[in-house]
Amino acid sequence: MMSPTGGNPQGPTRVLVVDDEPQIVRALVINLRARKYEVDAAHDGASALQLAAARHPDVVVLDLGLPDMDGVEVIKGLRGWTRVPILVLSARHSSDEKVQALDAGADDYVTKPFGMDELLARLRAAVRRAEPVGPGEGEVLVETEGFTVDLAAKKVNRGGKDVRLTPTEWHLLEVLVRNTGRLVSQRQLLQEVWGPSYGTETNYLRVYMAQLRRKLEGDPAHPRHFITEPGMGYRFEK
Repeated sequence: MMSPTGGNPQGPTRVLVVDDEPQIVRALVINLRARKYEVDAAHDGASALQLAAARHPDVVVLDLGLPDMDGVEVIKGLRGWTRVPILVLSARHSSDEKVQALDAGADDYVTKPFGMDELLARLRAAVRRAEPVGPGEGEVLVETEGFTVDLAAKKVNRGGKDVRLTPTEWHLLEVLVRNTGRLVSQRQLLQEVWGPSYGTETNYLRVYMAQLRRKLEGDPAHPRHFITEPGMGYRFEK
C-alpha cells in the first residue's frame, strides 16, 4: 500500500524545503503538513545539505536564490550522493538558468510566484517518478551492444558497471525503451515524464537527452540509440 501522498510505503513522505523567504517557507510547511507530509526547513544552502544528510528526505523543494551559495551548487552537492527528486523554485525567468538547474540534476522547475496546487502536483509527480517498480511489473531486459536496461530492477548496466541515473533520466529512458523503434513525440515525452500540464518545455528534453547520451552512447555526438527526429520527437533504437 502506498501512502496517500504517493511516497514511501513505510511512512509519510518527507519533504525538505529550502528557501530564505520566511513567508514562503511558512506557506509550504502549513500546506504540506495539512496533506500529511513530514517537513523539514532550511534557510540556506549549508543547512540544506546538512539536513538532507541527516534526515534523508523523499523530495527536496529548493529555491535557487539562497544567501550563502547558488542553488545550483546545492543541487550538485546533493547529486554527489543521492538521487532524491529535486523541485527547484526561482523568481528568475531566464531559460539558461532553468537548463543549468536541470543539467545539475534538478527534476523540475517552478517559477515564482507559483500556485500552491501547481506546486503540490509537481511535487507528487516528482515523488511518483522516484518510486521503485513493484514485483512482477514489466520484467523486461533490453540489450544493446553497449548497455543493458533492466526495466524491472530500474537499472542500467554499461561495460559491467551500473550507470547512475537520476529518477527523471530513468523515466525518460524507460518511456523510450518501452517504445523501442517508435517515434515518441516531444509532447508525449514531456507529459509522460513531467506531467499532463507540460507540452512545450522542449529544453527539458534537450538537456536530459544530452545526459542520457553522455552516460550511455559510445559516441554521444553521433548517437546510435537515442535518435532525434528534428521538430518531432525522439526514438530509441537497439
